[in-house]
Amino acid sequence: MNSVALSYNNTALHALGASSPDEATNGARNNTVADSALLLLDNRTLDRECLAECLVLHGLGIEVLAFGSVGEWRKSKDLHPPVAAILLNIGGRKVTDPSNTSEITDLVTEFGPTPVVVLSDLDELAQILKALECGVRGYIPSSIGFDVCVQAVNLARAGGTFVPASSILSTRQITVAAGEVSRPLGGMFTQRQEEVIRALRRGKANKIIAYELNLRESTVKVHIRNIMQKLKATNRTEVAYKLGDMFPAEIGELEKPGLPQP
Repeated sequence: MNSVALSYNNTALHALGASSPDEATNGARNNTVADSALLLLDNRTLDRECLAECLVLHGLGIEVLAFGSVGEWRKSKDLHPPVAAILLNIGGRKVTDPSNTSEITDLVTEFGPTPVVVLSDLDELAQILKALECGVRGYIPSSIGFDVCVQAVNLARAGGTFVPASSILSTRQITVAAGEVSRPLGGMFTQRQEEVIRALRRGKANKIIAYELNLRESTVKVHIRNIMQKLKATNRTEVAYKLGDMFPAEIGELEKPGLPQP
């Protein structure tokens, strides 16, 4: 079934109160004053019509052309203003699926340098990264509000790229989990000394530390002595308390036990 395409702008929304869809559409086209438009692509008629109206109501500032596909838009593109940006609503489809990846890449290639923005029900880092690899200028999860959606589209039009804050936080968590962040006290302690410090914070004796780190016990004592000198600490317990204040949560979150003496 062919879907009906409607044009939305501030004037068109009043026209939608007309007695018939044809009258509303004609009224919208006759009263169009915009010199550019957002091409909204969504094969779900109700979803795209609701989204188009809401984008205009929330101050998008340009006309919204709502079509089910690029092919439908091509048939009547001469009747509409030039496309300033494209918003592709993929719903619950995954960008990582080959067919969807191809669709997005083709859009970016055909309309470049006009920005393409993806709207998706999925807020997954893998989907966002894949979309960016395809060349999109924004990835909008459906969990955000319309005001942010409008700002994201306008940011893409201005030459920027929109990525949800949640993906940045996810990236940071993954990076931390992988141990790829720079060591917080890397300029003060060597990597081996940091390993000894972690063991000290857990109250482990020298013999246990030596066994777990595959070191001689005498070498562990040397590391501890150097750590104490750097911290200007007089004993292991003082080392533990000073480190609790200096190190981040990965160490500081542990209890500050009374550590065994060597």
